[in-house]
Amino acid sequence: MKELLEGFLSKMEADSQPKEGEYLGDDGLLYCGKCHTPVQCRKEFLGKMRTLPCTCKCRQEEMRRQKEEDEARERLNTIRRMKSTGIQERHLLDWRFDVAEETDTIRWAKNYVENWRKVRAENLGLLLWGDVGTGKSFVAACIANALLEQATPVLMTNFSKILNQMGAMYTEERYQYIASFNHYSLLIIDDLGIERSTEYAKEQVYAVIDERYKANLPLIITTNLTINEIRNPENVADARIYSRVLEMCTPVHVGGGDRRQAVSRSKQELVKDVLFSGKGGETSQ
Repeated sequence: MKELLEGFLSKMEADSQPKEGEYLGDDGLLYCGKCHTPVQCRKEFLGKMRTLPCTCKCRQEEMRRQKEEDEARERLNTIRRMKSTGIQERHLLDWRFDVAEETDTIRWAKNYVENWRKVRAENLGLLLWGDVGTGKSFVAACIANALLEQATPVLMTNFSKILNQMGAMYTEERYQYIASFNHYSLLIIDDLGIERSTEYAKEQVYAVIDERYKANLPLIITTNLTINEIRNPENVADARIYSRVLEMCTPVHVGGGDRRQAVSRSKQELVKDVLFSGKGGETSQ
């Protein structure tokens, strides 16, 4: 073993002839001509002083920068992969805080993201309820995109998609599929209440929510149902689902005007400007 180590150290011992960009110092060691720090060092091994290669400061800095660039590139690739699996509808990728109007709703949504470590530790879920078009899905997508940009695994989906995926699965496959949602630190389910209302569908909806509950992981749900409908369900199956949701998620009312109508009006005005400006035409309202 000693002979092997001796042979290895002998091979490592540095040549004292300077290469391009190096020079021989007064101490007999080679130095980098750029940063003027040693590219050789003397160390005692196995009772013998040896001259071994070492890394100069400018090379160390170059290696550090390269490592940071590689890590940044890998982080971007990781985020890109997370977004491709976590955001299932492409248009949701454009729903971000940087394009949102600064409202009270957006401010508390930003606070949710900024305090994510505590949110995750305390398992703080949200139930975003309100009329159609008030921006519940937009707010949820803003939260999803902001957390994904931090490389936090998020899945935003809805029960209609989940049920369609589960349609051809056997029982064991369904269990594994539902359990797979626990790979995501945050699960966002959009539009609770629009899925099929069959007994089977409600069983699966409850199974997804209950699995999240048992895993002690946060859940955000959006719904057009009123808080009164959620607190006073019409049947036992809904009562079972909504009770678990209210146990996990704090209800937050998302009010305001119909965002979709506002967008539609804006587009109508744009069409008038682009197509009919100075032509005397007009669009039908």
